[in-house]
Amino acid sequence: MLKHRGFPGRLPGTDFQFTIRRANPKGVTPLVARERYRDRKPIDRRADKEFLRAIWECFGDQPFERGNLDAGRLSWLFGREVKPAQEPFDPESYEALLVLDVESARASFPEIFGDEAPR
Repeated sequence: MLKHRGFPGRLPGTDFQFTIRRANPKGVTPLVARERYRDRKPIDRRADKEFLRAIWECFGDQPFERGNLDAGRLSWLFGREVKPAQEPFDPESYEALLVLDVESARASFPEIFGDEAPR
């Protein structure tokens, strides 16, 4: 399992983790697209935003290996802002390649890209 050096381990001041320390000996947690409802707590939305910001700053629009990125946190973005970079895609592989869909990410989180509309 590739460890992404320089990627933040968690959202500061919270228990929301962004990376895992070691591979799961019982098997890899699969990536699944989770539905994000409008009534999510502000801290959950902030965790999504900061995780996506870290992906943008570390990888940009280039494909990246899943590696030690947390499956739970990735699943909140998977299928929308983060998409498979290869076919066939194995959602249960630490070596699976992902890519940031910049247009979708920009639409969902404009403040990351400096596109936030004036208030």
